[in-house]
Amino acid sequence: MRESALERRLVREVKRLGGRAPKWVSPGNRGVPDRIVLLPGGRTVFVEMKAPGERPEPLQEKWARELRKLGHQVYVIDSHEGIDRFIREVTGG
Repeated sequence: MRESALERRLVREVKRLGGRAPKWVSPGNRGVPDRIVLLPGGRTVFVEMKAPGERPEPLQEKWARELRKLGHQVYVIDSHEGIDRFIREVTGG
């Protein structure tokens, strides 16, 4: 399973919820999470996508820590099960 296939599924599932999951590109800030998930009700969640079994790079982990310190949720997803868990958690289901 490729990371890109998982990422496409995440975008589809978020769209079904009425949200959006644009790619996050931040010039000069390497390591930011792959997606900013914008959910109905003004909720924003950051998602780092990985191929199955892969772990975030140290710079990605640093960004996740910094975002969490600011009170944001950051998910690392590397599987269909991870996407399903993410959807359940953000919808309260």
